[in-house]
Amino acid sequence: MDAMNIGDLFSEALFIVVLIVVIVILPSLIIGLVVATFQAATQINEQTLSFLPRLVVTLMMLIFAGPYLVGKVTDYANAIFLNIPTLIG
Repeated sequence: MDAMNIGDLFSEALFIVVLIVVIVILPSLIIGLVVATFQAATQINEQTLSFLPRLVVTLMMLIFAGPYLVGKVTDYANAIFLNIPTLIG
């Protein structure tokens, strides 16, 4: 196993992590920004008001994109397990 294989494995794992974060967290951040802008415009200073929409959006993204994300992670894990003999030897 040389540095090129380690770099390829690490870069693919990092790409999958970034993909998961972008798909699940980014919509929640956008909704939080919209709610914060609404709160600033109406001068409603309730801290818990932005929690529920962000929670709902995060759960909806997990429901809709969850199978795709789990498929990506399991494909990556299967590829690593199948390539163990070539990576070691």
